[in-house]
Amino acid sequence: MTAVQKREITPEDILPLAEYQKIRKDHKKKLIPIKKNRRVEIGPFATFYFENYDTMWSQIQEMLYIEQGGDEQLQDELAAYNPLIPNGSELVATLMIEIDDPVRRDFMLRQLGHIEKTIYLSVGGEKIYAVPEQEVERTTDDGKASSIHFLHFPLTETQKATFKDPATDVQLGIEHENYGHITLIKGDTRTALAKDLAS
Repeated sequence: MTAVQKREITPEDILPLAEYQKIRKDHKKKLIPIKKNRRVEIGPFATFYFENYDTMWSQIQEMLYIEQGGDEQLQDELAAYNPLIPNGSELVATLMIEIDDPVRRDFMLRQLGHIEKTIYLSVGGEKIYAVPEQEVERTTDDGKASSIHFLHFPLTETQKATFKDPATDVQLGIEHENYGHITLIKGDTRTALAKDLAS
């Protein structure tokens, strides 16, 4: 995987399908520990997947492998996924509300309208509210939340330094009226996310 934190995927970074097919199984195996350290569960059914170059490169390669849309698809995938690679002054997460039962999922999502506006990172007690991706409105007019949200947490230089200080608590929280939960970010997860922040 990447030694230096790359911030953008270019067409030159993408393997031809035949080459990707050769390494696909091995690559997926290598990605498991990376994804594990970037996954944060909060409450009973909200999971944050913090993205980086590696997770987005894999996503694009998989989409191309499955759909085989060629160069035209590649441009679409780059446009969709490059913004989810942290730029050095942010963390970026995909939030998934994961409920297997479709009836219960529909019921809960209707209770969670605008949840994307209630999510924050607390770094040394200072709250940084998530900035949702702007392209798509993630809550419908009748108040139903999407089950997937793309979130950016912009950090100042001071907040980045505080995040990297192991003596300081870092928490991830949701303060929605129907889903109030908080969890500590620690250990290998915190170490992995600190690498997303340029010094």
